Amino acid sequence: MGGGGSTRRVTFEADENENITVVKGVRLSDSVIDRMKEPSSPTGRQHRGSGAVNDEELKKRIAEELALERARRDSEAQKRRLKQEQMYVRDEFGKLLERERISSNEHLTRAILRERAATEEERQKAQRF
Repeated sequence: MGGGGSTRRVTFEADENENITVVKGVRLSDSVIDRMKEPSSPTGRQHRGSGAVNDEELKKRIAEELALERARRDSEAQKRRLKQEQMYVRDEFGKLLERERISSNEHLTRAILRERAATEEERQKAQRF
């Protein structure tokens, strides 16, 4: 899943007490931040000293959230492309149907004119006899 070809560098740093991990170079939506604040299953959580989540778990969680956000954006982009393609197909279908209608009308008009000419010719022949 492409992230738009971004080559941004993401860095992780710990504060002086190692209680907070600072992530630089990543823009997170409010929903991602809210999900990150939610506690995971109690057995899956590891605590260090003052109860902070360890760096590896935090990095893994951020990576998971970024992957989920990227997948959501990709999914939305695919939906938009699908909608655009559907509109294009609908427009092309409409153009094709219009051309067919015009062509059918032209054929019908020509057939009517031929019939009228043939009828007129028959009428003139009948008058001559």
